[in-house]
Amino acid sequence: MRIVVADCQVDYTGRLTAHLPRATRLLLVKADGSVLVHSDGGSYKPLNWMSPPCNLKITEPDEAQQVAGIIETWTVRASKSDDQLQISLFEVVSEHSWDLGVDPGLTKDGVEAHLQELLAAQPQTLGAGMKLIRREYPTPIGPVDLMLQDSEGHYAAVEVKRVGGIDGVEQLTRYLEMLSKIGGLPGLRGIFAAPIIKPQARVLAAERGIECIVVDYDELRGFEDPQGKLF
Repeated sequence: MRIVVADCQVDYTGRLTAHLPRATRLLLVKADGSVLVHSDGGSYKPLNWMSPPCNLKITEPDEAQQVAGIIETWTVRASKSDDQLQISLFEVVSEHSWDLGVDPGLTKDGVEAHLQELLAAQPQTLGAGMKLIRREYPTPIGPVDLMLQDSEGHYAAVEVKRVGGIDGVEQLTRYLEMLSKIGGLPGLRGIFAAPIIKPQARVLAAERGIECIVVDYDELRGFEDPQGKLF
């Protein structure tokens, strides 16, 4: 991971255009290829970013850029679209790089881990004819919660969350991109499963071609009260 604090401006072009005027910001370049631009606010969300697969090219300024005070330009291009992120650096305040190694993955809380276990035992909940291939299916950037296969031999990578948000969709997107590069999984698609899926996550999932499925935790457990109602 490379961490740079710099005086910079950022311009994004592609499906839309966005401009961040000159200010001091935190720039992250991760080992998976993603580039994120953060401010000192706004919680965990970046102001702008480019998800992998993408290519980062760093160039020296031309004469006009030198006159404007630019010392370096980062051009980040998406590999599968025309999206581009251009970061113009005026001053580098701080810069550090670390090799964080392979991440062991997220430790699930009790409900999330149990939900994954229940879906592994009842894969048909996620589609007729579904069968489990493996839990914690390995990828170079972490394990996919479930790998399923339908009756036609097509594969489905499943990310399970207690509450489905944008971060979960982004996580599944990275897994799908990595698995597509590796190959060997015909018809691979993504399924985002959770008892609650936020509207923003649904919109992003639809854009990424990922299916959202709301699952009932209590129904999967099969618990009933004395009146025969699930709880």
